[in-house]
Amino acid sequence: MHSLSLKWISETAKDKYTYHVSWMGIPIIQFPQDMIAMQELIWRIKPDLIVETGIAHGGSIIYYASLLELVGANGLVIGIDRDIRSRNRAAIESHPMFKRIKMFEGSSTDTNLSQSVIDAAKDRQRIIVVLDSNHTHDHVLRELEIYSKLVKKDSYLVVFDTVIEDMPEGSFPDRPWDTKNNPKTAVREFLQTNKRFVIDDEIEKKLLITVAPSGYLKCISD
Repeated sequence: MHSLSLKWISETAKDKYTYHVSWMGIPIIQFPQDMIAMQELIWRIKPDLIVETGIAHGGSIIYYASLLELVGANGLVIGIDRDIRSRNRAAIESHPMFKRIKMFEGSSTDTNLSQSVIDAAKDRQRIIVVLDSNHTHDHVLRELEIYSKLVKKDSYLVVFDTVIEDMPEGSFPDRPWDTKNNPKTAVREFLQTNKRFVIDDEIEKKLLITVAPSGYLKCISD
């Protein structure tokens, strides 16, 4: 089944499958399967903060904000992107769910920016972190080192696009990441020294098709 799922992902990537879906009018650029998994986590954990690196068009932060709206209370989404294009910013800021969103422009690994995010999170108790920006090993590893500190026991640190490692070499000719240099290789190195997190294999087994194999990391200790 794993090989069949990978074949499906590789074939649909040629047709830019993730660009076919939107959420509340905004392109989400995610697999619907992974978004359902995120919905389950959000409903179970009921986070008061979700931090996502990588905004793109903004569909995923709108999605998370809408789920927090359903959960109630004062949940907030923080989105980070090094380049928030003006048309995307305008669409997000004019959206009804923007009331639950705060955006930071700049590199997610920049010391000043990451400290601003940490400061914004200091009064939040239940935090989910989603990493989905630059997919190179070094960048994702640094994000893991920085933002894993925000996640408490029984919450999650989700690393998207770990599937890059499992796809045929050269699948991303116009990108700096590839096999042996991607989010999954970063996760492997991170878990060698950080024992607070384990891979939740049950999510991947349930989804069958996911861009985040070995990427759903559950925090098991504070």
